[in-house]
Parts: sequence; structure tokens; C-alpha cells
Amino acid sequence: MIKNCMKRNVVFIHSTATIREAAAIVAEKHIGTLPVVDPQGKLVGVVGLRDLLSLEMPDFFNLIEDFDFVHNFGAVETTRPGVEVISRPVTTIMEPAISVDETCGMLRAYALMLKRNLHDLPIVSGSGILVGIASRVDIGVAILAGWNEVA
Repeated sequence: MIKNCMKRNVVFIHSTATIREAAAIVAEKHIGTLPVVDPQGKLVGVVGLRDLLSLEMPDFFNLIEDFDFVHNFGAVETTRPGVEVISRPVTTIMEPAISVDETCGMLRAYALMLKRNLHDLPIVSGSGILVGIASRVDIGVAILAGWNEVA
């Protein structure tokens, strides 16, 4: 089961926090996925490094399919989102939470991560409370450790 390989000390943020607070936690804790919980601890979404950095990407990034010809983004490299942007609630940029119950099998959890292109997967209790998080490496290592039992 996934609860046997998940990390239990999950870094998370409350749904009332700002984008600035989310960015500070991601930078300080050096993480790529930040679960967002409501006041009862229920998982309501996730903010990823991609969501935060997209606030800084130049407008042309989404307009051009292939930007290999651009060697650097020049002056745009030093711009930062404005105060009005980073003061917004974190819920304005969070993505819907994709999670599994703590009783989920490891192989199913890993398959879900591959299909949804997730690097980290929040784990919830039967009532939706955030209880852990597992990375592809956490799950993969746990699965591979079982190979030692093969005769």
C-alpha cells in the first residue's frame, strides 16, 4: 500500500494563503509540489513550481511552439510578477488535486503518476484529509525493493 512508502511530514499551505507565501515555502523547503488544504486539513488543490514560475514567463512563451531559436529571454529574465499578482490568494493559481487514498496500491499510484505526468502524489485519508505525499522515487524504490524477494 502507498501508506507504507509515503512521507508523512508533508509541507503544505492553507487555502487562505497568498501566492507570495506559497513561493516562499517552495523556495525555502526546496520542493516542487505544495498541497493546499482547507481549515479542516482536507486537500483542495496543489500548487506546483510550474504554476508559480508561469507567472514570470514572458507572454510570447505560450504563442510560440518552438522557441529553440531564442538563446535567452534578455531583459525579461530580471522581471518579477507585480505585488498585485503575488498578493492574490494561492487558490487563484492552484490546480485541482489529484490524490489517492492511503490504502491505494503502489503500482496503481505509480501508473496514475505516469498517466498524469505527476512527480509527487498527495495521499489522503478516507475522509479526504492530507496524510502524506509520495514521489515517483518513493514509490519506485518501494516496488523495486520487492524484487529482492523473487527467488
